[in-house]
Amino acid sequence: MNEIVFQNRNEQFAEVVSMIQHTRNEVVRLANTSLIDLYWRIGKYIFDKISVSEWGDGVVKQLADYIERNSPETKGFSDKNLWRMKQFYETYNGMDEKLSTLLRQISWSNNLTIMSRCKTHEEREFYLNLCIHDHLSFRQLNRQIDSALYERNKIGAPKLSPVLREIAPQAEQLFRDQYIMEFIGGKEYQHENSMKAALVKQMKRFILELGKDFLFIDEEYRLQVGNSDFRIDLLFYHRELQCLVAFELKTEKFKPEHLGQLNFYLEALDRDVRKPKENPSIGILLCKDKDDTVVEYALSRSLSPTMVAEYQLCLPDKTLLQQKLHDIIEQDS
Repeated sequence: MNEIVFQNRNEQFAEVVSMIQHTRNEVVRLANTSLIDLYWRIGKYIFDKISVSEWGDGVVKQLADYIERNSPETKGFSDKNLWRMKQFYETYNGMDEKLSTLLRQISWSNNLTIMSRCKTHEEREFYLNLCIHDHLSFRQLNRQIDSALYERNKIGAPKLSPVLREIAPQAEQLFRDQYIMEFIGGKEYQHENSMKAALVKQMKRFILELGKDFLFIDEEYRLQVGNSDFRIDLLFYHRELQCLVAFELKTEKFKPEHLGQLNFYLEALDRDVRKPKENPSIGILLCKDKDDTVVEYALSRSLSPTMVAEYQLCLPDKTLLQQKLHDIIEQDS
């Protein structure tokens, strides 16, 4: 069999494997949807019986015992879980159809996490969408809640240049004002190279914080301009924006002159690296600290699609962020 025929056969076989995997994923998805729908109906059934005083609290324990005796192979219907199903129904009863659809697209464990740890429908909807978009596992979802991602998104809008707002209007939803990177040890870094090495070592967790549409390309990405070599700290590709994203790390407070170097890198990327169908490259300056007024002044005249964010090396105080968010809502009302 010649090489061309062998390659064609492999491509055909790959199509079959793809069909198998797609069907398996569909089976899992449909099974999960059916299971969540079952829990919803059981929760409603229990809620209705208790609401009209037909059942007392002790009846739920009797129901769990009955299920165990008559269907011992059926797992997950202890009295504690039955109460959770009732709570699940109570929490989302009367919701709009959009939210109802979201609930059935994520696992029961993720639903329980969102239901128990989120305080408002808006916060729950935020994490439901995040689970679906980023395919978050139970552990990853808990980490995002621990890092107060919802509160951070509501409190601090990312600092974007006018050009970035113009070419990518959705950038404000895709990027963040502050990135939490407790996973690289929680210690202060004196040099950018040390911090960069730590991020590369924990790249999967870094991408979770950035957002899963980021694809890592390289560290110390080499650019040759004239007879000189330059290095971008971290280079990514963003799937939704369809562009290169250059990260420059600064283990110090933001200074306006930092943008000059980043602007130069973006010009070199667009001239020598960007492909014809890709959008203009974006630059993110990630600093230890920043003065928002200084950042605003520096970005207002920037002719490049850039933004400035800060990083934090420990999980934020979620209670303080929630209070700050509450104060903002009170002022606006």
